[in-house]
Amino acid sequence: MKFPAIKEHHLYNKAYRTGKHFFGRYICVYVLKDIHAKRLRAQHPERKLVNRLGLSVSKKVGGAVRRNRAKRIIRAAYATLEDKLIKGYLVVISAKPEIYGKKSTDIASEMRYAFSKLDMLADKAQSTRASFDKESK
Repeated sequence: MKFPAIKEHHLYNKAYRTGKHFFGRYICVYVLKDIHAKRLRAQHPERKLVNRLGLSVSKKVGGAVRRNRAKRIIRAAYATLEDKLIKGYLVVISAKPEIYGKKSTDIASEMRYAFSKLDMLADKAQSTRASFDKESK
């Protein structure tokens, strides 16, 4: 499955500078609210909000074969979590050199932890909102 991509370089820089971030052992995750989410929703065939995904894998990871494998692993891990995430954000995932030789399940578990720390998991956010509503009554 193909994910909507971040195509503009300035959006990567904006996510790096002003977005929330998580630095893990294998990946770094940057999350920023997408100001064009409503426009993209109108263009989506099912009229749904989507997250735009950007991948950054430097030459420190290795040659082209290793970098492409790292990107495939990251995409596979993201695919397992995409339906559980809050929509309407820019998500930039940067690979660290330690990603080489790891499986997508290892990356998925770290990514799940990263998204929980960044309050991006939909079920966690809904439970937090529900507990807040109970306290305010």
